[in-house]
Amino acid sequence: MSRRHAQNLETVWLDALPEEAVPAVEAALQRVCRTVAYFLDEETDTWRVEGVREEGAKEDDLTAALALASLMTGLDLQAQRAPVEAEGWLARTAEAFPEQEIGGRVLIRPTHMPDRKVHGRTVLKLDAGLAFGSGEHASTRGCLIAFEMVSRRMRPLPKDQLRILDLGAGSGILAMAAASTLHRRALATDIEPWSVRVAEQNAVMNGLRPLIRSVLADGWKAPVVAKGEYDLIFANILARPLCAMARDLARHLRPGGTAILAGLLGTQARQVMAAHRRGGLHLERRLNFGHWTTLVLRKHG
Repeated sequence: MSRRHAQNLETVWLDALPEEAVPAVEAALQRVCRTVAYFLDEETDTWRVEGVREEGAKEDDLTAALALASLMTGLDLQAQRAPVEAEGWLARTAEAFPEQEIGGRVLIRPTHMPDRKVHGRTVLKLDAGLAFGSGEHASTRGCLIAFEMVSRRMRPLPKDQLRILDLGAGSGILAMAAASTLHRRALATDIEPWSVRVAEQNAVMNGLRPLIRSVLADGWKAPVVAKGEYDLIFANILARPLCAMARDLARHLRPGGTAILAGLLGTQARQVMAAHRRGGLHLERRLNFGHWTTLVLRKHG
């Protein structure tokens, strides 16, 4: 990227955010920014979410997205803006996104880190700019650790009897982890075209393109999603849409199948569990990571 082009960019940021507000704010910035990252202020235990966009681009979209995020979080979310040299922002992002070992099997390696041989782990390479869905957030880590716990019982299933869905895939990290571990195909869906493109690029970068299909879909409304039955469903979204889609998820989860749900606070877990119990699912495991909770649910069968 040339220095002249970098001068036409600006940083848009919100800081002093509680952790539970990070997903909604990051989703808002992703609508208008080329890339988004977040950073923890350890002294105050609050977060800064920032993105880079062309100066002044899609200002109306940003206003609408932050208004929606304000309703979701109950906060008055106002973005700040400043011109930025892209090289400096990317260097800061890279520094904040180190190589991560998650659980006993997965290693997340940002693209700015050198390749090295690692035995006994699934190595997934991701761009340092793709903070949400990179394993950094507690919800993503919870899903990966939960998957590690349940993956062994899925290996004996024949190829034609193991279907994987990553609902709201973001970077595609969960679909890639499952496809790489189980050597099975996975369908990765998201409501944002940007996320679908990123998931496709990540699948190619990790040599998983034959196993990952990324599609634009609004939950279960898309025929490509609704026509299937699945043995494993990831849904790392937010508590409200999880509850709204509980009936559809239960209907499309095969008997004996597993759903891994995240993106919810511990205080919201009971509400999400109740919505899925009505569809015939039962709680197998609950994992807590700070304020965040991951639920492992299973369908009777």
